[in-house]
Amino acid sequence: MKKTRVLVIDDSASVRQAMTQILAADPEIEVIAAAADPFAAARYIQDELPDVITLDVEMPRMDGITFLRKLMSQCPVPVVMCSSLVEEGSETLLQALEAGAVDVILKTRIGVADHLVEAHLMIRETIKGAARARLGARRTARPGSVQQKLTADAVLPPPTGKAMSRTTEMVVCIGASTGGTEALREVLEALPANAPGIVIVQHMPESFTRAFARRLDGLCAIDVKEAEDGDTVMRGRALIAPGGLRHTMLERQGARYVVSVREGPLVSRHRPSVDVLFRSAARNAGANAVGFILTGMGDDGARGLLEMKQAGARTFAQDEASSIVFGMPKEAIARGAADRIIPLGSVARELLQAANR
Repeated sequence: MKKTRVLVIDDSASVRQAMTQILAADPEIEVIAAAADPFAAARYIQDELPDVITLDVEMPRMDGITFLRKLMSQCPVPVVMCSSLVEEGSETLLQALEAGAVDVILKTRIGVADHLVEAHLMIRETIKGAARARLGARRTARPGSVQQKLTADAVLPPPTGKAMSRTTEMVVCIGASTGGTEALREVLEALPANAPGIVIVQHMPESFTRAFARRLDGLCAIDVKEAEDGDTVMRGRALIAPGGLRHTMLERQGARYVVSVREGPLVSRHRPSVDVLFRSAARNAGANAVGFILTGMGDDGARGLLEMKQAGARTFAQDEASSIVFGMPKEAIARGAADRIIPLGSVARELLQAANR
């Protein structure tokens, strides 16, 4: 069995030791070296190219983002950012994902006493998922800006009341993991301001989804926000499930859909889980729902997408060529859960067509 060879880069000796021990406990992973900074790491890379690099953000002599950009321009390798930055540094980690990193691990999960086994399993799965990443499938951010959104200060036409009178408003559910941050950006940027209501589960660390939603909100014509319990799913809005200890589900309240954000155990090894969102959509929206499963490792969402299809929803899976990691879509396709298999560039168009049928 070929092992995933990992190079750990962190200026903290204790973090290097902890990360090495966590990864070495998995028989499918081999830590080939641990470096204190990018300069030491460069010497290791000259001798042996790793399958995956874990990279700290804040380091002396050269910060992780600078090293990441140099690495991607000269010798692309799947990189997982490892950082103690949480809410205040989430924008930096988003920049790392845009620069080519495939995933993020928070240092608090490395040595945390509570849920230690759960955290260690997550870290190992993240590394093995990164090793399967197809860097050639990554898109680059395209320049441009959206028109300024209407606010309370703008002149708005009076409401017609028609939206609330309808009971067949479509709702779109999207699930993604590794590679999904950039995939979601591409999809949501392409949507018009009156796009159907969307609920998204993207596997992310806690305290990270709020910054992610805020960043997308500044790029897209639709409003994007981190989901809160009781938020209404409405046209022109995308809700992103908060990372951490809670699941996000779709519920029906009279003529509208809302999200319920609740604590719960891991489902399909994740929290929030795509399966939880999709199964709630199958139960509460049925044929009024549209489901998309995008790039990511594992099988989270495959079962739920099949239930959506069986309930009458239109279902789609991203194709292999455009996926960073063809894990979640592959599992959904294997179960017969996807009506159609489409490239990432077609998701926005298919979303609008399916929701407006």
